[in-house]
Amino acid sequence: MVNAFFLNFSKRFLTKLLLMSGCLVLVACGGRSYEDLDVFMAETKAKPAGIIEPIPAFKAYKAFTYSASGLRSPFEQPIEVSEITRLRMASNVNPDLNRTKEYLEQFSIDSFAMVGTLEQAGTLWALMADESGGVHRIKQGNYIGRNHGRIVETAETHISVIEIVPNGVDGWVERPRTITLKTLEK
Repeated sequence: MVNAFFLNFSKRFLTKLLLMSGCLVLVACGGRSYEDLDVFMAETKAKPAGIIEPIPAFKAYKAFTYSASGLRSPFEQPIEVSEITRLRMASNVNPDLNRTKEYLEQFSIDSFAMVGTLEQAGTLWALMADESGGVHRIKQGNYIGRNHGRIVETAETHISVIEIVPNGVDGWVERPRTITLKTLEK
């Protein structure tokens, strides 16, 4: 019985306490003067209106076509002129432009890293990681890179590629490249 009395008393006390605190909050919010805000608004309205500048004329976008994708990268070592003329006279190399391009020919050969090998049914596949993190398996005879690069050798530690690049004098020249297995650094 005593517990019920204290429980009933505490409920009434909490109810009254909440009502009184709510009344105090409402009283505290009222009665403030907003004279400084009224003065600021009156001063702002009294100022002369500014002139808004017209929207600038729209300039049409001129499309740019990038046509240097087949040229040598400026970060690669240039082929010496004497070697170009020697190779031009020695060979009659032309890329097969009618061949269907393989998927890995859309990437630059410098963006690949050899990350391993896999032997399956007697064929040695090289595992190549591209710049976006995808891993692809390739073998001898596949094409890689933007310069008509054909894989001529697949080994446990490297792949050898022959690229066909412009020689700068309306001809083509073969350029050997090697991509070695990327080792983990300790």
